[in-house]
This record gives sequence, C-alpha cells and structure tokens, in this order.
Amino acid sequence: MKLLPYLRSGRSETSANFHITPPSIPTYQEPPHDVGDDDAGGASVIRTTHTHIPSVFQQKPDDDAVNSTYFDQRILVPEDQNQSWFSLRKLWAFTGPGFLMSIAYLDPGNIESDLQSGAKAEFKLLWVLLGATVIGLLLQRLAARLGVVTGMHLAEVCNHHYPNVPRIILWLMVELAIIGSDMQEVIGCAIAFNLLSSGRIPLWGGVLITIIDTFFFLFLDKYGLRKLEAFFGLLITIMAITFGYEYVAVGPNQANLLKGMFVPYCEGCGPVQLAQAVGIVGAVIMPHNIYLHSALVKSREVDRSSRNEVKEANKYFFIEACLALFVSFLINVFVVAVFAEAFYGRTNSEVFTVCNQAGSPHSQLFPQNNDTLEVDIYKGGVLLGCFFGPAALYIWAVGILAAGQSSTMTGTYSGQFVMEGFLNLRWSRFARVLLTRSLAITPTLLVAIFQDIQHLTGMNDFLNVLQSLQLPFALIPILTFTSLPSVMNEFVNGLVTKVGGGLLILMVCCINLYFVVIYVTALHSVWLYVVAALLCVSYLTFVGYLVGRRFHQSIVTLAVTPNLRISEFIWWSKFKTIIRSQEGLVQEKLFRFGFIQAQMFLCIFVTL
Repeated sequence: MKLLPYLRSGRSETSANFHITPPSIPTYQEPPHDVGDDDAGGASVIRTTHTHIPSVFQQKPDDDAVNSTYFDQRILVPEDQNQSWFSLRKLWAFTGPGFLMSIAYLDPGNIESDLQSGAKAEFKLLWVLLGATVIGLLLQRLAARLGVVTGMHLAEVCNHHYPNVPRIILWLMVELAIIGSDMQEVIGCAIAFNLLSSGRIPLWGGVLITIIDTFFFLFLDKYGLRKLEAFFGLLITIMAITFGYEYVAVGPNQANLLKGMFVPYCEGCGPVQLAQAVGIVGAVIMPHNIYLHSALVKSREVDRSSRNEVKEANKYFFIEACLALFVSFLINVFVVAVFAEAFYGRTNSEVFTVCNQAGSPHSQLFPQNNDTLEVDIYKGGVLLGCFFGPAALYIWAVGILAAGQSSTMTGTYSGQFVMEGFLNLRWSRFARVLLTRSLAITPTLLVAIFQDIQHLTGMNDFLNVLQSLQLPFALIPILTFTSLPSVMNEFVNGLVTKVGGGLLILMVCCINLYFVVIYVTALHSVWLYVVAALLCVSYLTFVGYLVGRRFHQSIVTLAVTPNLRISEFIWWSKFKTIIRSQEGLVQEKLFRFGFIQAQMFLCIFVTL
C-alpha cells in the first residue's frame, strides 16, 4: 500500500512539467537553435521538425539517460563529409539495438513453435512465419521511431500519459509477459544442459545453473556497450551456425520450401494446423520486445533539435532492424525446414524403431503406437540424434543454449526499462535479476522437480498463449503515441499505418479469444468457465479503455492544435485552398473529428 502514494507523488512532480503546447503555423524554415527557457522545470521541450511544433513530452537530461540501464556510454555517430544518402560507417554506428531486439524472435518459445510447425504442417505455414516477421518489423520500426524522436522509451511515455491505476495495470501486464518469456528461456537452457550432459545434469540442476550464468553474462556491459553488443552478435552467430548445420544435414526440398514461404495456402489443414498458425503469430510478436527496442535506440548520440539527424537515425535504425530480422527469419526457417523434411507425417512407432536401432537411451519417449509424432525442444534434439547421429543432437543443444542465454539477458533488460519507466524506480541490476529470476524459476523448478520433461516442455504452449494475451498492451500504446502529432510532430504515423495498426489489434484480440476458448474448453470444469468468463470481460474492458483513451487523446490533440496540416491524408489535399480562410479551418476540423469518431465506433464495436 505504500507504493501507490509514492507513485502518485512522484508522478505529480513530473506531470506538472508536461503539457501540450499549441503549435504555431507550419512553415518550412529551419527552427532557431537558441531556444530559451521554456518551463519552470528547466527542461526544454523537444523540437524535432521544421514546423515549430513542440512535442507533448519533454526531453530528459542526458545525465539521467546515461546513468540508467544499458546507457553507461553513448555511441557517437560519425559525420559524413560527402553527404551521401547511405554510409556504411553510419550504419555500423547504428548497428546493435536491432540485433539485440531480434533475439526475442529466436528465444526457445519461437524455436519450439518452429519445430512444431514443421512437424505438424510441413512447409505450409512458412508464409505465416514470414507475415508475422514482417508485422513484427513494422512494429519495431514504430518503437524505434518513438525512442529516437522523443528521447524517451515507451514505458516512460506511458508513465506521463496514463493515470495511476491504468498505468499500474499496464505495468503488471507487461511484467507478466516478461516473466512468461523468462520461464521459456529457463526451460530452454535447462533442456540444453540436460542434452549436452547426456542426462547427467537433471532438469532442476539446469534451472539452477541458469541463475548463476545469467548474473555472469549481465555484467558484461561493464566492459563497454560495443563489447556487449558483440557478445550478443556472437550468440546469434552460434544459433545461425548450429541450426544451419542441421538444415544442411537434412537437406530439405527447396521447391517446397519456397512454395510454402510465398504461396499463402494450407491444403488439407485442419484445427491442428490452424492452432499452430495462430501460435506462430503469438510466439513471434512479443510485447516486451516493443518496449525494449524503444529504449535501446537511446544508446546512440542523436541531436533531436536537428530534423535531419532524427530522420537519418530513423532510416539507419530501420535498415539495421531489417537486416537483424532477416537473419532471425532465416534461422527460424532452418528449424521449420529441418522438422518439416525429416519428421512430418511420421508415427511414434516408426520413430521408436529408428531410435532403438541407433542405440538411443531416449527411445522410451516415443510410445509404440501409430499416433502422429508430437515434438518439442527436448524430443527434437533426441530425434536429430536418432536420425542424423549424436553430433546433430549436441549441435542442436548448443543452439538452444545460445537462444536461451541471449533471450534471458534481453528479457532482463526489458524488465529494467519497464520498471524504471512505469514506476520511476531505479533498481540495481542485481536486484532486478534476482526478482525476475525468482518469479520465473520458482514454478519452473517445481515442475522440473516433481514432474517429468513432458510437463516442462508442455509449459511452452501455455506461455506462448500468455505472450499473445499481453500483445494489446504493447500494440495499443505504441500506435497511440506514434499517431499523435503532439508527440511525433512530422514523424507521426500516416493513414496506412493507423488503419493497419488498428486491424492488427483486432486480429490479435480475435486470436486471443480463440486461444482462450480452446484452452478453457479443454479443462472441462464449470467453475473454470466462470473464472475465464470474468477474466475475459476484464481483459476486453481494459483493452477497450486503452482504445478509447487513444481516440480521446486524438480529439484533445485536434482541439488544441487548430492549424494541423490538412494534407496529412492524401484525399484532403484538395482542401488546401479552402483552409486558408477561417471558415475552411472549421470545416477541416469538423471533417477530421467525424473521421476520428467513425474510427472510434468501429474499434469499439469490433472489440465488444
């Protein structure tokens, strides 16, 4: 109970210095650099464009950013004497945050989703993986732009935008997603240690080892930001080599692979394949990763008073994100293709025979029946060892270990940023890791001690559902703030992004409801049905609140910014000659208000 008064008092101090300043008439002249004192708080309003439109948020002093997690130093961006459109030196300077972000696309939960996709649907769901990765790229682009333009990451912006109670609920939802992701990473590391030791290290022992090595790796950034980013790059390289080796050893059919990737079809698919397709989306797009990326881009030195520098930073961060997610997509394709080619359509008895002939000690994992083979991370390594030799098993385990360790560290950074942003709490890295590790390891350790490997790996499916349920709590805020001219100025989202983002939110909500129905109906318990119904109502209510808050903020922004450019949308350009008069300004505002109202009613209708 002592936390709420602290948050309220800390919030009131900050919010007193935050206000929306009505913009002046847009011009295309360079803004003056000798801006005087703007506020009583002494902080300057962010000005990032040529239009003299000040942002709703103020830039934090650099010292605060430098002293926070991950920002012990800033990477300077070299000057380009030739003023060329593209510079490899500048791209190298901006390289790092995108690859750290891409690790979330390679965590053990994603790897398990990939291998199950290949084993259940062959190559037929590769186009879903490609589409989910592209959607993820667009969302990461919004996150990076928010961090570059405002100088604040998403959690900090949420802190200054939402009231206390919704802000704390939003923080709890994001923390729940981080803990769920953390559990997947612990499970992956424990399984990897078990496979590498040929079962000598029990699963609970692997869980405990993960605690120690996480503390060790997290303190690598004390040796410099670039060295830390290089270490993450090494882990991604290990994953590419290990899973690439499996891909070459299996030799999948390239024609079927390309067909499955670029032809959106799923011939002969049923409920199993549909559920797997939905699971791919939930595994690839992770909510806490959006918060993470918006914070990581702050590690580069960008002059936010210069429009050109902000625009250039956005460009290079987007190029880097494209490269990083392309690499992660290839690694995911390796895993899907290996299990699609080697294990699609196989039965348990068939696999048992092969493993028994190979002398594998794990052949008892596969019952002697004609049921279709079901795989997970642990069984996947065993299968590769049975069919392609022990080297394939150990290489697979090394790749899983690299995936678990890297995503564990980025998950801890996400938790640090989220806690600092939402609550204004600055915990030490040790305390933060101790908390998240304890919350993630306690249930995992209990399952590892008292249950078998089937229950441990089976938790991944539930955790993927948990990740998907938390997605709106990252999507709605990032779309809200990047669509507000008072926040993003001329870097505000266009119409296509706004409409596409709204459709994405609706799709995610439908996917979440589908997941809930599937899981609840399998429980066969009336009181669980009632609990699930109450949780669904609460969930949709809060999602509806966030959506309504978004359109309310749009209306407020419209009311206090009478001279917003009507050419924001293409078909409004014909009114340029009208808005020069006061009557034209009124007509424009009414037209835009009606459009916003239509969007709001559409979103609320579909959400309900």
